[in-house]
Amino acid sequence: MSKFEYLRLADVIAAEIAGGALKPGDRLPPQRSFAYERKIAVSTASRVYTELLRRGLVVGEVGRGTFISGNAQRGIAPSSEAHGARIDMEFNYPLLPQQTAMIAKSLQGLERPDALEAALRQPTTAGTPAARQVSAAFLARKDWSPAAEQIVFTANGRQCIAAALAALVPPGGRCGVEALTYPFIKGIAGRLGVTLVPLAMDEHGVRPDAVQKAHREAHLSALYLQPTIQNPLGITMPTARRADLLRVVEKLDLTIIEDTVYGFLDDEAPLAALSPDRCIVLDSLSKKVAPGLALGFIVPPLRLREIIMASVRSGGWTASGYAFAAGQRLMGDGTVSELTRLKRIDAARRQQMAAKLLTGFDIQANAKAYHLWLTLPPHWRSQTFVAAAARRDIALTPSTTFAVAPGHAPNAVRLALGAPTLEQLETGLRALSGILIAKEEDFDATE
Repeated sequence: MSKFEYLRLADVIAAEIAGGALKPGDRLPPQRSFAYERKIAVSTASRVYTELLRRGLVVGEVGRGTFISGNAQRGIAPSSEAHGARIDMEFNYPLLPQQTAMIAKSLQGLERPDALEAALRQPTTAGTPAARQVSAAFLARKDWSPAAEQIVFTANGRQCIAAALAALVPPGGRCGVEALTYPFIKGIAGRLGVTLVPLAMDEHGVRPDAVQKAHREAHLSALYLQPTIQNPLGITMPTARRADLLRVVEKLDLTIIEDTVYGFLDDEAPLAALSPDRCIVLDSLSKKVAPGLALGFIVPPLRLREIIMASVRSGGWTASGYAFAAGQRLMGDGTVSELTRLKRIDAARRQQMAAKLLTGFDIQANAKAYHLWLTLPPHWRSQTFVAAAARRDIALTPSTTFAVAPGHAPNAVRLALGAPTLEQLETGLRALSGILIAKEEDFDATE
C-alpha cells in the first residue's frame, strides 16, 4: 500500500463531508473499526484521523470519540465574519444603541479639508507625539501609567498579537499559551511558524508550575496570556497568582505578551504594573468602540520597543492615518471613556439575564464580562449542540475553537452576549435552555 494512502482516504472523508453525507456532529467509528472497515492497518487509520484533525474537519472530544467539526466548511481557522444567524452569540463585539450617535458627534469636523489632509498622511508605527500622549493617558489604569514614548501602534488587536509574537518567538520557536485561549492566535502562530504550547489552568488562570514544566520540557521563548477577563473562561487572575506567576517568569527569563482587550470591563491593573520589564501590554479600540473603528496599542518595555516597531513595519501592520485621527479624537474628548462606562453597565445586565435564564445549568461566568462558558449536560456533545442551536438561528462557538491541543476540548460552548439586542439575547437564552433540557435524539426527532 502506498505511503500516501492515508491522504487518499482523508480526501474521501473530506468529500463525504463536503457532499453532506457526513454532517457536523456525526461521530466517526473508532480507529480500529475504521481500519477493519477500510481494510487498512490501524496505524494508517491513525494517520487518516490525524490528517482530518489537521485540516479542521473533525474534532476529538476526550472520552467520547472523533466527530465531524461544526467548522468543517470554514477550514482550520475560525471565521472572522458573522454567518448571518438571527441571534449572534458567536462574535463578541458589544454594540450599544446610542454609540453610533456618540461616535458621530466626536468625529464632527474630521471631514474638513485641513483635518482630512492631516489624517490621510502616511502614518508611522510611533504615530505622532499628540497621539502617543492621548493614548498613554487613556491606557493608564490603577497603579499603571505607560510612558508616551513606549507606545507602538498597529491597525488592530490581532496585528498587535502578530507583531509581538513575531518579535519575541523565532520561526520554529515555542510560545506558552492558556490551554483554552483566544482562537486567532492559533492561525497567527501557524503563519509565523511558531508552535503553541498549552499551559494547564485552574480556577485562578494559568498555573505557575505548568509554565515551569513546559519550559523544562520544550524551551519557551515567550508566553501569551489574558490575565483579566480571559477569553473564553472569563477568569481574572487574582493578586496572589499574579505574583507567583511573575516570580516564575523572572526566574525563567521569559517575557509575557499580555492581551488586555477585555481589561476595560474591570479595574484590575495589567501584570505590567507588577513587572514592567517582563510584560508587553496589548490593547485596541475595537471592543471599546466598534469593530469597524480599530486601532491597536502595544506597550513594550523600552528595551524591546525598537524590535517591536521593526516587527510592525516588516509585517505591514501599521495603522492608517485616519484611524489615528479618529482614535485620537475619541480618546481625547472622553467618548471612549463614556462608552466604556456604559458597556460595563450593559455587560453586567446581560450577565444577570444569562444567570437567571440558565439557572440550573453549569455555567462559568464573570459578572463583568461579555461572555460566559457553558459546560454541557452529558447527553449533549459540543459540536451537535452548536448544530442544534444553529437550526434555531443561534450562532455559538464550540469548545474546540479555543483548545490549543487537538482532541483535548472539554464538552462546552462559549456564549458571547454582546452583539444581540437585549430582546434577542433573552429569546436566544430561553431557546438554549430548552435545547439543553431536551435529549439530543429527541431534539433531532422534532426537526
